[in-house]
Amino acid sequence: MPDNGYDRAAVENVLAKVRAEGRSSLTAPEGKRVCDAYGIATPAEALAKSSEGAVAFAEEIGYPVVLKIVSPDILHKTEAGGVLVGLKNSSEVAEGYRTIIHNARNYKANAEITGVQVQQQLPTGNDVHEVIVGAVTDETFGKIVAFGLGGVLVEVLKDVTFRLAPTSTSEALSMVNGIAAAEILRGVRGAQGVDAAKLADLIHRVSDLVTDFPQLAEVDLNPVLATPSGATAVDVRILVDENAAAEPQRFTQDEILTAMNRIMKPAAVAVIGASNEEGKIGNSVMKNLVNGGFQGEIHPINPKADEILDRKAFASIADVPGDVDVAVFAIPAKFVPAALEEVGKKGVAGAIMIPSGFGETGNVELQNEIVAIARKHGVRILGPNIYGYYYTPENLSATFCTPYDVKGGVALSSQSGGIGMAILGFSRSAGMGVSAIVGVGNKADIDEDDLLTFFESDPNTQLVAMHLEDLKDGRSFAETAKRVSQKKPVVVLKAGRTDQGAKAASSHTGALAGNDRVYDDILRQSGVIRAPGLNDLLEYARGIPLLATPKGENVVIITGAGGSGVLLSDACVDNGLSLMSIPDDLDAAFRKFIPPFGAAGNPVDITGGEPPSTYRNTIALGLADDRIHSLILGYWHTIVTPPMVFAKLVVDVVEEYRANGIHKPVVASLAGDVQVEEASEYLYRNGVVAYPYTTEKPVAVLGAKYRWARAAGLLG
Repeated sequence: MPDNGYDRAAVENVLAKVRAEGRSSLTAPEGKRVCDAYGIATPAEALAKSSEGAVAFAEEIGYPVVLKIVSPDILHKTEAGGVLVGLKNSSEVAEGYRTIIHNARNYKANAEITGVQVQQQLPTGNDVHEVIVGAVTDETFGKIVAFGLGGVLVEVLKDVTFRLAPTSTSEALSMVNGIAAAEILRGVRGAQGVDAAKLADLIHRVSDLVTDFPQLAEVDLNPVLATPSGATAVDVRILVDENAAAEPQRFTQDEILTAMNRIMKPAAVAVIGASNEEGKIGNSVMKNLVNGGFQGEIHPINPKADEILDRKAFASIADVPGDVDVAVFAIPAKFVPAALEEVGKKGVAGAIMIPSGFGETGNVELQNEIVAIARKHGVRILGPNIYGYYYTPENLSATFCTPYDVKGGVALSSQSGGIGMAILGFSRSAGMGVSAIVGVGNKADIDEDDLLTFFESDPNTQLVAMHLEDLKDGRSFAETAKRVSQKKPVVVLKAGRTDQGAKAASSHTGALAGNDRVYDDILRQSGVIRAPGLNDLLEYARGIPLLATPKGENVVIITGAGGSGVLLSDACVDNGLSLMSIPDDLDAAFRKFIPPFGAAGNPVDITGGEPPSTYRNTIALGLADDRIHSLILGYWHTIVTPPMVFAKLVVDVVEEYRANGIHKPVVASLAGDVQVEEASEYLYRNGVVAYPYTTEKPVAVLGAKYRWARAAGLLG
C-alpha cells in the first residue's frame, strides 16, 4: 500500500478489466472495490447469483438488507425496478431476488445481468442526512468535485457546490459549509450535526481518486449517509472514458510572457491589407496606428500600392526590412492562411486576426488550419473575428475602432465586438483611464489566461476586467486568476448564466455540473470578482481602484435621510457587507454631533435639515475611529447643505485624513434634484465613489472591493 493509504493497484486492476471488456461503466461490486481502495466507506455487501445465494449473504450481513440489480447495461437501477429496500427475512429476500431479475428482463431484455447486490441497509433518522459527493469531467474546467444535499432532494433543490480537483481538505470543508442547507447538517430541532470533517475527508478522497485516474469520467456517490460519526456511500456509480484524461495544449508562463510582451509592446507593426481607401478596415487600422501616436515602425502590406498614408507599402511582409513583432490582418478570411505562412516565416510574434468568417460562422476547418500554421511557426493568434486591441502606454491603437488615449490602470477585454465598443464608449464617457482594451473574439489561440499572465506583471495595470461567454481552458484560467488576484483585482462578466441542464448526463453529479454554479463557485475559489451585468463590470472597473483597501469588516452608514439608510442597509446585506455594531462610547461620540431627534446606532441618521458641519463632524469621526473600517454616506438634497457644498466638504475631510495616513474606502449615494449629478461627478473625480439616484451601486462597488480583499487575504 502507498504511504497515503490508497491501493492504486486495485483500481488499476478494475479499470483494466473494464477496458478489456470494452465497457464504459463499473458494476456495483467494482465500484465498491474502487471505494475500498481509496478508503471510502460503503455498506457491507455481496454479489448473489441465485435466490439461495442472496438469502445466505443476507443472513451473514444481517437484516434489513437492500437488493440492487448488477448489470453493465443498466445504470439507472431504480428506473428499471432494480432496487428493493427494507427486506427483513429470508422469504422476502428470495422473492425480492426473483422480482428484481424479472424487472430487469422487462426493462431491457438483452441486458447482461451479473447478479444481484445484497447490501446492508443502514439506519435512518433525524441524525442521518442524505448528501451527494461526486466528481465529473467538465468540458471547461476538467475534473471538478461536487457536494450537496442528496437522495431525492438532489434534483429538486440543486443545493450543490463545486471545486476544482485536486481539492484540499480545507477546501472540501468549505464545500460542506458552503451549501444553503449547511445549517441543517449542523443539527436543527434537537438533531445532532453530521461529522463535517469526515464528509470533507470523503470529498478529498474522491478528488484524489479522479486526479490519480483521470479516465474516470464521472464518480457519483448518491446518497451518502452522513451521520454524527461518519459518512457512508450507499450507492456508487462510476463511468469511464479514456478521452476524459485528455488535456488541452498549454504554454508555459515564460512562453506566454515572451510572446505577449512583443504583442503588447511592439517595435514594429505590419498591417496585412492596408489600404488608402476610406471605409476599408485596412485604412482604419492604419489611421489609428498613425493618429494614435504609436512611435514604432508601421509597415503597410499591399501588393497593389506603393505608398499608404505617407508610408512605403510592401507587396509582402517578407519584403519588410528588419524584424516585425505584430501583424494586423485586414484581409478576407480565405486569404489568411497564405499570408499567415509568410508572417510565420518572418518571425512575427503575434497575428491580430480582425477578419470574420472562421469558427463563428461554422468554418471550423479554416480556423483549425490557421492555428496549425501558427503553431508550426511559433506565432500566437489574437482572434479571429475581433476589433483589435489597444495598449495605451505604447500609444498603440491596433484596431478599426476609434483611437483611445486616456491612460490609466484598468485593463479590459471582451469576447464580443459589440461589448468591446460599449467598453470603449463607457471608458471615454466616464474618463476612465485604461492600460489596455483587447478583443479576443473566437479565442482560436490567445485567451483570457494569456492576457492575465501579461497584465499580472504589467506595471501599468492595477485591475483587470473581462467579459467572456466561455472559457477555452477554464482550469488554466482559474489557476492563473488565483495567482493574479492575490496582487490585482480580477473582475469577470460571464455571459450565459442560465441553467442549460444536464445535456443528457448519465448521473446526478453530471446533471448538476451543467449549472452556472460551477462557474460561480470556481471563479470565487480563484478570487475573481464576478459582475452580474455589463454596467456592473464597468463600474467595478472604474471604482475599485479608487477605493482604499479596507482593514476590517466594520462598515458604518452615515445618512441624512432615514429612507436612504434603510435601503443602504439592505444593499449591505445583498453585497456581503457587515454593518458594525456600534459600542456605547462611539454611540455617545456620534450623538454629540446629531440632533436629539436623530439616531445613532448604524445607520447614523443625522436627519435632513442639518448644516454642513454635522456632515463634516460625523464623517471625520468615522474616519478617525480605528474600529470603523469603511464609510457609506447617504446624502439628501437640502437648501441647508446643497449638493456641491456636501461634495466639497466630503472631499476636504477625506483628503485631510489621507494626508495624515488614514485611508478608508468611502462611497456615497446622493438623492435629490439634478444638481446631485454634478456633485457625484466631483466626488468621483476626487476618489470618493459616488452615484446619484441609487443606493445600490455605491454599495455594490464597495462590496466588490471587499470580495477581492477577502480573497487576497488583506483584511487582517
